[in-house]
Amino acid sequence: MASAISMEARQVDELPRGKGWQYEPKWDGFRCLAARDGARIELTARSGKSLTRYFPDVAERLSALAPTRFMLDSELIIPVEGKLSFDALQLRLHPSAKRVAMLAADAPALLMVFDLLRTSGEDLAKQPLVERRHRLEQFFAGLGANAVLRLSPATVSRAEAQKWLAKAGGGALDGVVAKRLDEPYRAGERAMLKIKCLRTADCVVGGFRYGTGSRFVGSLLLGLYNNQGQLDHVGFTSGFADVDRLALTRRLEGLRGGPGFEGNAPGAPSRWSTERSSKWEPLKPKLVAEVQYDHVSGGRFRHGTKFLRWRPDKRPRDCTFDQLQVEAAPSRLLKALVA
Repeated sequence: MASAISMEARQVDELPRGKGWQYEPKWDGFRCLAARDGARIELTARSGKSLTRYFPDVAERLSALAPTRFMLDSELIIPVEGKLSFDALQLRLHPSAKRVAMLAADAPALLMVFDLLRTSGEDLAKQPLVERRHRLEQFFAGLGANAVLRLSPATVSRAEAQKWLAKAGGGALDGVVAKRLDEPYRAGERAMLKIKCLRTADCVVGGFRYGTGSRFVGSLLLGLYNNQGQLDHVGFTSGFADVDRLALTRRLEGLRGGPGFEGNAPGAPSRWSTERSSKWEPLKPKLVAEVQYDHVSGGRFRHGTKFLRWRPDKRPRDCTFDQLQVEAAPSRLLKALVA
């Protein structure tokens, strides 16, 4: 089976203008090149590592399709209770095959497909995107109903893509990708653009961590109040380039001794936690910080946030989950995208 190397993207601030672009949703999952060569199935991550053993449900369903030779560029996703769950994807990366099989039975994965690189022995990677998209739609038309593949929408309308971008960040879409219609598949190159929708939220500072090997603050631990009135940990921020760390550290140390997070707290035991990640200083809920974020998943900020400013005008109790965009069910989101 031919080697699988994904085409990469570089992040830009806005959707490109002008003609000749195709826009696609950037789904919140694991990037995956899915290939079949007869009886052999291979799922390859963007890193080049095999994902096949972690997604036996996908491999089994791909082997049941009528086409016997193809390579698809796609995103592995797992719907859980009508929403996409990135946590469910991470749980699949488990050393126990028995555990993986149980997870696959409980929450089967899907492939959201956006490119066709090879079919029936024909190499399409050198063809322009406009031709590959046409062939991909033909490929799906020949499949009929199936249990594993979904065709991701695409548009040449920047206005339509802007609407998709407005829906991003809530748990299903991670943004929008833009590709040149006249270009081949440039494996290993940052030949496409990705645009994310950045939002802001006012969060309570429920705790902090010292920097590695330092007595100065390294990061602020952020919280939002849930429906039960408890402060849940939702993420962190560590961008203090313009902040006096000594003064900030003293300010935070003066607020130590509070309850911190009464709800979901940082540093809960997990296979990813370390000794350092579990050490934090709880604070009285007095400070409110406005931060910029790009994505919410499972009630948490997926990545680190950007600190914008303090909000002394905001009551900590007013910092609730209502600020965050509600995650959309993938089926409903697909219908909204193609409507």
